[in-house]
Amino acid sequence: MKKIVTTLMTLIAYASLVGCDNMTKQDVGVVSGSVIGGLVGSQFGKGGGNILAIGAGAVAGALIGGAIGKNMDDTDRLKMNQALDNNSLGQPAYWKNQNTGNSYTVVPTQNVTVDGNQYCREYRSTANIAGKKQQVYGTACRQPDGSWKAVS
Repeated sequence: MKKIVTTLMTLIAYASLVGCDNMTKQDVGVVSGSVIGGLVGSQFGKGGGNILAIGAGAVAGALIGGAIGKNMDDTDRLKMNQALDNNSLGQPAYWKNQNTGNSYTVVPTQNVTVDGNQYCREYRSTANIAGKKQQVYGTACRQPDGSWKAVS
């Protein structure tokens, strides 16, 4: 059951992101966060309790992911791109946005290939937004123009 739920959530997330170049940063954060939260929730409980845990995890993940995505501006995205470009696996990049006061740490955790040829990196991002620490795990893929796009 957990494998089926995990597979379905992954497919839903992928379908939500494919062809959505006009998605806002908050939209990407909400989708990514809800999928990751649902996956974490799927590891708890049995039967009806498992479904409840998945739902709770998805909602919590959507809130956290949306908050991080909403609060990142162009400077933050540039810093994140630089971290994904330049940092070795496990090497954190830290910055504080002088305009917003928010601080971020991004750690590339694994190099992966998507669809047999697209170079991607899994990462862990920790944000301190308005004094609240939030953590998101995701995958970003390098685009033809050299930028990175979050895919989960």
